[in-house]
Amino acid sequence: MQISKQDYARRRKALMNQMEPNSIAILPAAPVYVRNRDVEHNYRQDSDFQYLTGFPEPEAVAVLIPGREHGDYVLFCREKDKERELWDGYRAGQDGAVSEYGASDAFPISDVDDILPGLIEGRTRVYYAMGANPEFDRRLTNWINLIRSKARLGAQPPSEFVALDHLLHDMRLYKSAGELKVMQRAADISCEAHTRAMQVCRPGMYEYQLEAELQHTFMRHGSRSPAYASIVAAGRNACILHYTENTAQIRDGDLILIDAGCELDCYASDITRTFPANGRFSPEQRAIYDIVLAAQYAAFEVIGPDRSWNESHDASLRVITAGLVELGLLKGDVEELIATEAYRRFYMHRVGHWLGMDVHDVGEYRVGGVWRALEPGMVMTVEPGIYIAPDDDTVPRKWRGIGVRIEDDVVVTKTGCEVLTGKVVKDPDEIEALMAAAHQPEAEPA
Repeated sequence: MQISKQDYARRRKALMNQMEPNSIAILPAAPVYVRNRDVEHNYRQDSDFQYLTGFPEPEAVAVLIPGREHGDYVLFCREKDKERELWDGYRAGQDGAVSEYGASDAFPISDVDDILPGLIEGRTRVYYAMGANPEFDRRLTNWINLIRSKARLGAQPPSEFVALDHLLHDMRLYKSAGELKVMQRAADISCEAHTRAMQVCRPGMYEYQLEAELQHTFMRHGSRSPAYASIVAAGRNACILHYTENTAQIRDGDLILIDAGCELDCYASDITRTFPANGRFSPEQRAIYDIVLAAQYAAFEVIGPDRSWNESHDASLRVITAGLVELGLLKGDVEELIATEAYRRFYMHRVGHWLGMDVHDVGEYRVGGVWRALEPGMVMTVEPGIYIAPDDDTVPRKWRGIGVRIEDDVVVTKTGCEVLTGKVVKDPDEIEALMAAAHQPEAEPA
């Protein structure tokens, strides 16, 4: 399921084909972050570094030099160290960097200050993501200043810095067949987790108990972590868009909004489902839910090649605004309510975002000042929602505290779009049927 060594090599080649002659690209690995005192967070590689190298270790620097006689891909990494490996785990070392990860040449990371300035010297252009890693920014600046200090001796410092992320992030926006396989598998795992949460949910449970079911399903199928902090929001908590406390007790009559997805091989999934804790929607919950679901289907209809990125949002917006007018929660002409943004009390976010190695993935949404045209291979979320604040005294009490969001991951195809996350139900009748079946008492043995 993992991305192959050949895929990483193709990515490096594609990037170098876009680089100017006599240039160099430099990427540092993600640093290790300390959680508290001497306890570290689980390590997760920087997405750009991972995209080009597949190398999973910290304390590493990747260097790409198109046309270099001794190899165009140089990797600085930790040396093999039996004692440290006894405590902290396997290290690839320089031999492994070449044999396992495709480097043309590899050096100890301890030698980077001695070797990398020599690789930079004489290059006219440096590709680098300035500002993404402040500590490494300072090191790179010191190397450049070292070269400049030797200019009288004939050293040639680079004359231009170019944002590497501009080229690289556009590449990441288009997913290969291999990437889509990984993302489909991540989506399938997350679908199973959401289904499991619906099946086990009972009033009286706590939000964190449903979160535990999600995490259990993720890890049971090979995902080592969520792609982001899971949202399990019962009742009024669903009106908090990024609620992650997950500590409240679930009450009879609550809606449960779960926004959660696993990460697999550094690729994210992102699903939201909303369902009734007791297995039955109230009339008001069902009315809001039906509007949100219709808005999502309307967005799907306008996703495809050469369609504007913004069309799906506009489509969802029209359905939601019209639905709120029909329920009496908004009053006035639909187009005027959209123009004045009156809907933002209830629908305050956009309908989606790019998805890939990051849950809010890289890639421009506007090109040349206009919304980007969609193309095959792009992956995006579609997640309309309606949130009625618990303290909104401008609406009847029966509507207050209802929060509904429905989110799926879709890939743009040659003819439209394909939903990656369709294996978890969202039709309200199907949700109720699934939960009713799960709530049936087990038959007595014969």
